[in-house]
Parts: sequence; structure tokens; C-alpha cells
Amino acid sequence: MPTLIDLFAGCGGMTAGFVRAGFTPVFAVEHDLHAAATYAANFGEHHVHWGDIAEVPDERIPRADVVIGGPPCQGFSNLGSKDVDDPRNQLWKQFLRFVQVARPQVFVIENVDRFRSSPEFALLLDEAAGGMIADYELAHAHLLAADYGVPQRRTRTIVIGSRIGPVDHPAPTRARGRWRTVREAIGALPARTATTALPDARTSVFGESVPGTFKWLDLHFGRTPTPLSLQRYAHIPPGGGRFDLPDELLPRCWREKRTGTTDVMGRMHWDQPSLTIRTEFFKPEKGRYLHPDQDRVVTHLEAALLQGFPEDFAWCGSKIRIARQIGNAVPVGLAAAIAGHVRERLR
Repeated sequence: MPTLIDLFAGCGGMTAGFVRAGFTPVFAVEHDLHAAATYAANFGEHHVHWGDIAEVPDERIPRADVVIGGPPCQGFSNLGSKDVDDPRNQLWKQFLRFVQVARPQVFVIENVDRFRSSPEFALLLDEAAGGMIADYELAHAHLLAADYGVPQRRTRTIVIGSRIGPVDHPAPTRARGRWRTVREAIGALPARTATTALPDARTSVFGESVPGTFKWLDLHFGRTPTPLSLQRYAHIPPGGGRFDLPDELLPRCWREKRTGTTDVMGRMHWDQPSLTIRTEFFKPEKGRYLHPDQDRVVTHLEAALLQGFPEDFAWCGSKIRIARQIGNAVPVGLAAAIAGHVRERLR
């Protein structure tokens, strides 16, 4: 089975897709304890480095067939500071260091859609032209997760580097009109939630105690919205948003600004994919996160399923930390499509 290194691994969404396609993870790096704990709970602790990627010495880096990862992108994300000098944007150079040492046949970088227009991307092309990865041929494209069986309209930049000949991107497996829908992903779950809390459980990982592990309906918990919030929810139709609210229910900032983002305070539609699941999907003012027919936001379990995580996936951390892991993850179905395509071309 081909071997895999996952850098900036998060909770393991990308690894989950590659494992589904037959890869074996041999090393992973993640600096956040709770995300690293979730990764370890699903793929094993022994090959995970919890900590700063820069602290991993070259001699600890194993050889692998493929190196994958999503270097932090907050500096040029649509939701970030758009600061090209953000030090987090330099972490892709650590990714290239791993490629130099591990000598994979192929590497895959995943990032936000704006990455292709960023100064960091231009520097990456320079490194391929005559620098750290000069013997790799790059292919880059925007891929829409819904085109690969994910019930979510989420666009990501995917860069594939190969030293075994050209490796392009996988062809879509689903056309518009045949996309997986919210109903297919979460329609069988209980409509109402029975609790607002995670179970009281802890586990030990990397010598630390963290909340977890939580599975399946453990994550199907709700919130306690205010009466005003419930009035607002009741006015939002499927596919609607803040512009469906009557003036008397609008907060002042929305009343005075009639243009701008349309999906906030939005309700999902049963028969369409969701919009992008972000890290604060539990806040309806942040996006289209209301359940299709219940007056509540989607639960952590529903968000995880919309990201394509399997039902038996285990999670570690607080409610907020798990939400961050879910929103930051690569949709599993998209990762699996890339992985299957890459595996066919490995020597």
C-alpha cells in the first residue's frame, strides 16, 4: 500500500480521504493538541508529531510515496487579514522541506481558492522553476467539492506536484443537478436534539488529558437560542437569509446596510448541497447554517457529515475546538477523489 505523510494535518480530513483510497499514513504533523488528538484517535498516535513543524528534524522525516497538507492560509483567506506578511503564510516552506527530505513521487497542497492569486503562490511557482522542488512538475486548479460527491459547495485550490510525469486533477464524478444534497447527508438524523452538551468524557493522548473521545450522536447536540433568535429563524425560508427578515426583527447593523453578504442568517435547502461549512457554523449570523426545516442551527454531527466524515469518526476537544476542526478540514470525499486519482499514477 502506498505510504503517506500529512502536514498541518488538523483532525485528519485529508488523511481520511487518502486512507479510503488505500494509503497508509506513516507520519503526520499538527500543532493544535485537540486536533492532533482527534487525528490520533482515528489513525494512531505513534506516527503523529504534536507540535511545531519547524521543530521536526530532517532525520525524523521518513520516506513516503505521497506528501499532503494544507499550510495555514489566514493571511490571504477571504476571511483572514489578507496580510501577505502574515508569518503563517511562510509555513508552506516547511512543507517543501519535507518534500525535499521524504522524496515523494507526488505531493498535494490544499488551500483556499484565493491562494492561486497570492504572492505565496507565485513564490511556490518560482521554487518549482528552479528552487527547492525544481524536479517536480506542478498542476493547479480550483476544485468544487460538490463535483466529487460532497454535499457542499466548497471551492479549494489543489496543487499537485509530480516527479513521475504529469499528474493532472481528477475529473468530476457528479454534474450539477446530480450533486449530493443536504437531505442525503443528514436527512436520517433525529430532527430534534436531546441535549446541549457533550458527554462528560476524557482521554489521554501525547501524555495530556483532553475531552473525548466522542462519536456519532454524541455530537448531535443543540443550543439554546433566545426568543428573538427564534422569531428570526421562523421567518427564514429554505434557501433564504437575512433579507427575508421584517424590519422590526433586523439588528441595526443589517437595517442600515441593505447590501452585502446574502447567506448570513441563512437556511439550508434539503435538495441542494450546503454552502461552505466554516469553523463557526454554530452561529447563524455567520452563514447559511440553519437546519432546512427546524428552527435551529445544524449540529456538530450534521456539519461533520456535510464535510463527508464517516459515521464512526472519533472526535476530541471542546465544542468550540471540535467545530474548528470540522470547519478547517478538507472534505473527505474531495480528498478521496484526489487520492484515488494520484494512486493510479504512482509507480
